[in-house]
Amino acid sequence: MASLTLRNLHKRFGNTTVLSGINLDVASGEFVVIVGPSGCGKSTLLRAIAGLEDIDEGTIKIGEIDVLMLPPSKRGIAMVFQSYALYPHMTVYENMSFGMKIAGAPAEEIDQVVRAAADTLGLATLLERTPKELSGGQRQRTAIGRAIVRRPRIFLFDEPLSNLDASLRVKMRHEIARLHDMLETTMIYVTHDQAEAMTLADRIVVLRDGFVEQTGSPNELYNYPANRFVAGFIGSPAMNFLAGFVVDSHPNKTIVRLESGTMIHVNTGAGELSPDSPVTLGIRPEHLATGGNHNSIKTEVKLVEPLGSHSYVYLDTPDAHEPLIFRASGDFRGAKGDGLTVCISADDCHLFGTDGGELRQKPSGRITINQGDHL
Repeated sequence: MASLTLRNLHKRFGNTTVLSGINLDVASGEFVVIVGPSGCGKSTLLRAIAGLEDIDEGTIKIGEIDVLMLPPSKRGIAMVFQSYALYPHMTVYENMSFGMKIAGAPAEEIDQVVRAAADTLGLATLLERTPKELSGGQRQRTAIGRAIVRRPRIFLFDEPLSNLDASLRVKMRHEIARLHDMLETTMIYVTHDQAEAMTLADRIVVLRDGFVEQTGSPNELYNYPANRFVAGFIGSPAMNFLAGFVVDSHPNKTIVRLESGTMIHVNTGAGELSPDSPVTLGIRPEHLATGGNHNSIKTEVKLVEPLGSHSYVYLDTPDAHEPLIFRASGDFRGAKGDGLTVCISADDCHLFGTDGGELRQKPSGRITINQGDHL
């Protein structure tokens, strides 16, 4: 395994800038997940690390070696693609062993390594099958096995589970997490799936428009987003946002007046913002509640999504431009058109300034912002 260091990475396609000065340090053995909306540059970044895309500026170091001028085959990297990229005419065994054969490894070593990887991945009884005889999960495990036998210093995964159904994605997430623990290898994983990012990552990197918005552990990004974009992107369903103005602010308490005139008390300071400064109040669906009078707002039920153990209730209120989402219990009995008063937890509110930056005080040393000038 090896560390990865990216410094000032730039990539352009014609007049379009895809990566804008990316800086990132990945520790040896770390599992880093890169997330962001479509077109943000996450797959391009992964391909640049692999050597499949040339970069216009910057450096890429694997361990202590600058690999920028090295071809993909010399970088000590194995990549698992979304499309599996298996040879259809080859068996599982042949697909997994192909790279070692090309490299001139002895047949006995190839057989030993391939069979050991097949045992690890539950493919031992499928080695003579061709890809068309495999399920989606078996094909993906074969692609991972082909990467494992190369004994790479770094694994790269480019949305490897997006072609699988929901239940199989959950199973394969567990398999990839188990492999990381077993192999203790550095892994960099690109996905658009919130659950994959939150459950797999030691650290998450959030990209937008080619910039790193924030890096941190899943809990850090969820509880202390650096800005409104990260707050709205991390978490499913997304954070609720309500527009308002500062009425009064102290180091650990702020009063916000919503557009309807409702006063909301927030147990966090608003920085140096003066009264009447516009702010956006953020609250996650699970931090709304019913049955109280403090920090309450009146809403109307627009839609109920029952999900068994809980329900998501979509609420209309003049204080939000989009429906508020409330995570209710599974036995919620409200219906469309019902009035519902919900209360906002003062301890769990986030405040964002006009520039989108988070005003909530963060624990010292817990958040890493790689490109703060963009926030």
